[in-house]
Amino acid sequence: MPDRPAYLRIADTLREGIRDGSLPPGRRLPTIAELCEVHGVSEIVVRQAVALLRGEGLVETRRGGGTLVKVVPPARRVAMDRYRAVTRPLAVPETTFTRDQKITWEEYRLDREFTRVRADDELGGLFELPPGTELLRRRFVFYARGEPQQISVNYLPWDLVGDTPVSDPAREPWPGGTLAQLAYLGHPPVRVEEAVRSRMPTPEEAETLRMSGGVPVLGITRRMLAGDGVMEVCREIVLPADRVVLDYSIDL
Repeated sequence: MPDRPAYLRIADTLREGIRDGSLPPGRRLPTIAELCEVHGVSEIVVRQAVALLRGEGLVETRRGGGTLVKVVPPARRVAMDRYRAVTRPLAVPETTFTRDQKITWEEYRLDREFTRVRADDELGGLFELPPGTELLRRRFVFYARGEPQQISVNYLPWDLVGDTPVSDPAREPWPGGTLAQLAYLGHPPVRVEEAVRSRMPTPEEAETLRMSGGVPVLGITRRMLAGDGVMEVCREIVLPADRVVLDYSIDL
């Protein structure tokens, strides 16, 4: 059997170091020159090995900072508890995102873009409203500790939120998030539905979330329902699949 190509053997060695902890998260890999000298190969071979690990989501290359073993934030999205928690009185400002990321309000940042749109056929079906119904579209990019972690595009009926503080982007971030906003409007949600799928990110999503190549995202479509209908549709919540664990518990 012919020998494995040199770039695969180098990648195997580095991958083993990452998995056994000798190259812990955040550690800078040896330089290209050092790897060339140790393995007796050319620069292009080493770059192929590093590119393979980058594609597997194990390392990331930063301009001026070298190549580092990727640090995966310990975000756990506990579906059964995350929405219930923020409906209780808040001792300190928080949202479901800050709870998932285990960050303080000061470590939280939000980019937002608000526009007034009309429902297409899919949104109309999710809202159980006629296509063409006016909606408020809100696109958020969520940051934890200065790093972008999530994109969310959600919709609210314009006749519910128009000319209210909820339609004012300057009021974001809002303690308690969308749950608290709907309660403020007199429509506290009584049910949350989520559908999860995996896909590859769009180029814009990968750039916004600073993702490594080859890493998929989790796309979550969400509906929040109150007693008188669907109050919110999120199409969709986008999360890098290597940065989050989805936890589900079912009471029988």
